[in-house]
Amino acid sequence: MAAAGASVVVPARRPAAAEEALAGVAGVEVDALDLADLESVRGFAARFLDSGRDIDILIGNAGIMASPETRVGPGWEARFATNHLGHHALVNRLRPAIASGGGARVVSVSSRGHQLSGIRWDDPNFSNGYDKWQAYGQAKTANVLFAVQLDALGREAGVRAFAVHPGEIVTELVRHLSKEEMVGRGWIDEEGHPLDPSFKTPGQGAATQVWAATSPRLADLGGLYLEDCDVAEALGDGASDELSSGVRAYATDPGNAARLWALSAGLTGVGAFAPAR
Repeated sequence: MAAAGASVVVPARRPAAAEEALAGVAGVEVDALDLADLESVRGFAARFLDSGRDIDILIGNAGIMASPETRVGPGWEARFATNHLGHHALVNRLRPAIASGGGARVVSVSSRGHQLSGIRWDDPNFSNGYDKWQAYGQAKTANVLFAVQLDALGREAGVRAFAVHPGEIVTELVRHLSKEEMVGRGWIDEEGHPLDPSFKTPGQGAATQVWAATSPRLADLGGLYLEDCDVAEALGDGASDELSSGVRAYATDPGNAARLWALSAGLTGVGAFAPAR
């Protein structure tokens, strides 16, 4: 995106690490943001809005996967809080910049892992029992539902939203998994090399995000789940340990999307795609 002429802002929980990774890339700036901390979200959004700039593209791709049980904020489960609630608060706080020019796109990076679980409406923060894969699945379902409802709320202001599955990629996202677990799942061999031919490189994994953010094929569309630079197939409603291409019906259901938005607005104090009160 920077090479194509975009001015890119990279919010990072570890700014020094982001700056090191981006060394030599022109047109990119780094700022501090911890999505698990709503005060950090508030501070980043305020700094950006004070700059007076518009946002044409926002890609929310922060994520935690399969970590031990962790609590943040007022006791929220960390995957739900970081992968979803932080993005919810950030996008809503940045609304003046996103909606000001018309034609903006918001890309919510989900995963095929959404098929592991719908939203646990009776216990989204896993107060009664914790399962790392169910927690990840719920958070990734939330990423899809967020895009569905944001698109419904934002389209009159020219804001369209999409959810994407970037593909299976061996990156630092797997930091909480042991080598033995990844070998057992058939992801890597004993030397750490990927075994599954469907696994992508980081560049290939970025492709659907960039396509969602820029493709003219998606003009006048929104609220869709995308994979492999295409609109994904709709699947049935049941969660499954056997992940496949496509998107589960519970993850794109408008009623679920509106319900999650209301829940998230209540938890974060920011909602309805409007500035915080």
